[in-house]
Amino acid sequence: MNTEEIRFALAQIDTCVGDLDGNARKVLEYARRAARDHADVVVFPEMTLTGYPIEDLAFRATFRKAAWNTADRLAADLAEEGLGGLYVVVGTVGTERDSSLPQNRLVVLHEGVVWAGYDKHFLPNYGVFDEFRIFSPGSRSVVLEVNGRRIGVAICEDIWQDGGPVAELAGRDIDVLLTINGSPYEEGKGDTRVDLGARRAAEVNAPLIYLNQVGGQDDLVFDGGSFVIAPDGTLLERSPRFMEDLSYWTLGARGQEATVSTLADELDPDEEVYTACVLGLKDYMVKNGFTGVVLGLSGGIDSALVAAMAADACGGGHVWGVSMPSMYSSDGSKDDAADLARNLGAHYDIQPIEPLFNAYQSQLGLDGVAAENLQARIRGVIVMAYSNSKGLLALATGNKSELACGYSTIYGDAVGGYAPIKDLLKTRVWQLARWRNEAARRGIGIGGLAVVGNESGSRGVPCEEIIPVNSIVKPPSAELRPGQKDSDSLPEYDLLDKVLAAYIEHAHGRADLLADGFDEQTVDTVMRLVDRAEWKRRQYPLGPKVTSLAFGRDRRLPITSRFRE
Repeated sequence: MNTEEIRFALAQIDTCVGDLDGNARKVLEYARRAARDHADVVVFPEMTLTGYPIEDLAFRATFRKAAWNTADRLAADLAEEGLGGLYVVVGTVGTERDSSLPQNRLVVLHEGVVWAGYDKHFLPNYGVFDEFRIFSPGSRSVVLEVNGRRIGVAICEDIWQDGGPVAELAGRDIDVLLTINGSPYEEGKGDTRVDLGARRAAEVNAPLIYLNQVGGQDDLVFDGGSFVIAPDGTLLERSPRFMEDLSYWTLGARGQEATVSTLADELDPDEEVYTACVLGLKDYMVKNGFTGVVLGLSGGIDSALVAAMAADACGGGHVWGVSMPSMYSSDGSKDDAADLARNLGAHYDIQPIEPLFNAYQSQLGLDGVAAENLQARIRGVIVMAYSNSKGLLALATGNKSELACGYSTIYGDAVGGYAPIKDLLKTRVWQLARWRNEAARRGIGIGGLAVVGNESGSRGVPCEEIIPVNSIVKPPSAELRPGQKDSDSLPEYDLLDKVLAAYIEHAHGRADLLADGFDEQTVDTVMRLVDRAEWKRRQYPLGPKVTSLAFGRDRRLPITSRFRE
């Protein structure tokens, strides 16, 4: 190899917050592989050793000391295995003596030593991030020298803001710009990152390496999709989305034309969103010690899609579906639930709620909405009983449209530890269900994850459908009273979701919504429902963020507020 060349290994890995030893073992494993493939530099994501985001763990001096000790041990372990000559770029948490706050830090492990690194300059303080409160910003740009070549470094938000370290590096004659990232998934964000990367590569007149983490962390999903891009916008490498990966790219000698390495296939937009939800659930289970899930199977579309996602995450044999029919449940719904469980290879139990309902009614004598909610709460008790007795993760099956309008029963269908479709509007739920059936017909596995009914993670076998078509096409209903339909209480979902997207994700007020062309009655109804349901949303389980504005950390409004438009 020409001594001016640098072979980079892009280690797109899934870390776990707080698992210092486990994260270090993974770095060592990938460093071994990179060394076998003759890499000079192996790059890992932002906050590699600690996991990301660490939130208020950063304030614990014991945690920071343990993280730093882990970096020291890892550097020594690398040298002991004969890997000291490899430049290992990792993220961790650091503290300066003259700062009251910790730093989000990039360090280089080389020849048994933790090199002084670089601290994140710009701190995100929007959406899901609140880093102004947690970290102290860095104040300088850093250039590393490897094989006589100059590598400028940055951390995530530093390339999203004009000025700062990237602007400084533009005048320092660097050969490549390296940025390590913990950039959460949002639909369509992949293209935005690539466009940004092209601008920054042009700014420094050098290729940009964008290394992103992958995996689920509570309500965030990191999608990987690492890449290398030339100053003219040419993609030189693209890693897969939603899976761990080790790919390579070589910075050629001076004067050599940049070469293209591997370019992973891009995903269909529906597959992208579906896989994000599955990965979020899968990692939440793995990282919190769950091996199976339980949910109520009503025969409706929401529980059907959640069950399919669960089977893709952990295998159908680890899914417990419980049918809990009442006196109002239709035969068709019960048949659809049974067909779904059979298609998934899931456990399927039937627990009729009418005897329990009658026992409550003999004492309470409820009617109207109170009697309807009682049915939902009985079902919630049954689901949690399965969860407690079998050690299963209870899944809530509500969608974003229902959460927005408060169309769920607190302590009823809202019970659970995780809500896989919490950030999907109802119309998107139908769309993804159709896509999943089409993927099943084509025998397509989901993003390298486990496949329905198959715990090995191998590719699927073609079948006619996963989700019964009747669950997709029938009018949605909670079946809590005779002839009930969702449209009795809500606008039709095609209209409702358009209003919700404008009001919630685009923050349009009443005047804006009317100017958008929505009728006054619909606007007033939707705004009233959304505003009155904030207290319910605060108590709903967490679920994966897939849109630009998810309920939870993205949208923080007071529960008690008299402001009305």
